[in-house]
Amino acid sequence: LGLRAWAATWTDHGRAAFAALAPLADTPAPAPVATLAELLAGAAGPGRSPDGTLALDLLVVLDAPLLDVELAATLLESLADGTRLVLSGDPGQLWSAGPGRFFADLLTAKVCPAVASRTPDFGPIGELVSGVGIGELQPVEAPDKEVVILTAKDSGEAVHRAVQLLTDSIPRALGIPSEQVVLLTPGHGGGAGTRALNAAAKARLNPGPGRFAGFDPGDRVADSPAPGHTRLARVVDGDAAGLHLEYPDGTRRTVAPADAQKLRHGWALTVHQAVGRHWPGAVVVVPDDAAAALSRQWVYTAFGRGERHLSVVHAAGPALPQAVAERPAAPRTTRLRAILAENAAQEY
Repeated sequence: LGLRAWAATWTDHGRAAFAALAPLADTPAPAPVATLAELLAGAAGPGRSPDGTLALDLLVVLDAPLLDVELAATLLESLADGTRLVLSGDPGQLWSAGPGRFFADLLTAKVCPAVASRTPDFGPIGELVSGVGIGELQPVEAPDKEVVILTAKDSGEAVHRAVQLLTDSIPRALGIPSEQVVLLTPGHGGGAGTRALNAAAKARLNPGPGRFAGFDPGDRVADSPAPGHTRLARVVDGDAAGLHLEYPDGTRRTVAPADAQKLRHGWALTVHQAVGRHWPGAVVVVPDDAAAALSRQWVYTAFGRGERHLSVVHAAGPALPQAVAERPAAPRTTRLRAILAENAAQEY
């Protein structure tokens, strides 16, 4: 139609996945897709018009539930009047790290057209996640071991089982290499938080003294430059200049020694850090001390991170099914919903 159209994703993983799904048919040029951060910073995208707005006619934003109200305002201010904005996302997943629920408030206020996908989630993982979305945690048939549930008596056993799945069982039985498997857990602390899981995973996969600010070449790293934003990388090397990281798209960055302490190992992530990306294999660890952190929304998001395989190492007893059945996400609102509804009523 001759429109200047771009897509924006939350993560670099989403950018690569979208580009692979939407190649341009008539030109060898790359697909017009960038991360939202790149788009707003001018590092990628269509550039700016003389008035400072983005030079496009149509913008499709994926993973839109991750937009908080402040970032949404920045995005909207970057669009010229007449630009079409399409927001795409799953309202059942975890929300933004910042204030408000921009996407959910738009849906509730009914101030713009909304289209609900009726495409079912295929396979055992899709069936399990769909059930969680309506408050049901039911067993599913998984003849090819797409879903495996393991129980553990405590956090120590949960860590042992999770790392065994990452380093041995999943690669050997399913042919998914460890590099394509992630460990997911509710938080950083505790007996089976990311710290404990990452320490155990490093000891098995890349043992070393941590001579560069606690890291060694080959370590997986989670780089979180801002709340709600996590980029995964690999340590290439380190020297007096800092820690040299390589990202999945081939770009590199040197983290100054003073900032290296903000990095974490990245074999294990919190589910909040994992939103916006998927892995061929995911191992979700539900520790015995995680009951207060569990909700239907958390389980729904965690179980949906695996594309080919999902293992659940479950040490929380009845807390897991109770969270799915009885604990939907707590309300979190700003005045946005009321303002949208009021403005719509005045317009019509």
